[in-house]
Amino acid sequence: MSQRSMAPLGTQISYALKARGVEVVFGIPGVHNQELYRGLKEAGLRHILARHEQGAGFMADGYARATGRAGVAFVITGPGLCNIMTALGQAYSDSVPLLVFSSCLDDIESRKGQLHQMKDQRAAAATVCDWSELAQSDARAYRLMDQAFAEFAQKRPRPKHIQIPIASLAAAAQAAPVPQPLPGASAPEAEDIEKAAKMLRLAKKPLVILGGGARAVSVMPLLQQLGAASFTTYAGRGVVDRAYPLHFGSLLARSGAKSVLGSADLVLVIGSELSEGDLWRAELGHKAPLIRVDLDPEVL
Repeated sequence: MSQRSMAPLGTQISYALKARGVEVVFGIPGVHNQELYRGLKEAGLRHILARHEQGAGFMADGYARATGRAGVAFVITGPGLCNIMTALGQAYSDSVPLLVFSSCLDDIESRKGQLHQMKDQRAAAATVCDWSELAQSDARAYRLMDQAFAEFAQKRPRPKHIQIPIASLAAAAQAAPVPQPLPGASAPEAEDIEKAAKMLRLAKKPLVILGGGARAVSVMPLLQQLGAASFTTYAGRGVVDRAYPLHFGSLLARSGAKSVLGSADLVLVIGSELSEGDLWRAELGHKAPLIRVDLDPEVL
């Protein structure tokens, strides 16, 4: 159905999500977030009901990994948000695009002991999200949504949290602006690409390490052309054909990986921060030159 020019903000959010390509929302309705749910059917969104918010978060995480789209969840104030935080922390660690909307109380300064009241739920969510923000108006909510989807497309995808006061969700709001085309990720300099390509052409025993960021493209032609040995991180499992004879799986933490790393004359890392969770040690342990390809400038 076409979006209404004026409707409660909770309803307008459903339309705005649909306009940004969202098809499915996970969550649990409750007394505080029911306005988020009023527009789901009207906007043409499918809702997957969970029995626990942690389950909703992990379902949204799995959906995002399987489809490449952002996973979206609706939760209630206080305990609903706390329950989903484990899934948010996992998504942050594995760079999974999740967008969680929660309700929040209208006044926590002068009123105490309200249902589901926390000292600062936004700050709590910020510890496991890329960012956690408050939207007290429709314009602010739409700006934060645009920011979230732009960052999913342009930067390392990590979970975001938007909380909206109960009264604001019920208040009349204008329709969200038509979303603009999403920006693309920044491209490397041509000189850097040529330098990396030359190093790869000259390598006799290249080794390629693939993380979750390598899922967007087929890596097999590259591996086969280079005749390169390969590892994946845990987040990158599945990107290499299991029949590839030079693939060592996700065994970077095993002692045998050090000998493979030690014999390589060039190491190429695609889409991985090489965290201690992947290595179970502080350093990769390579001796050869290292080329890194990643969306996140901080990794480089």
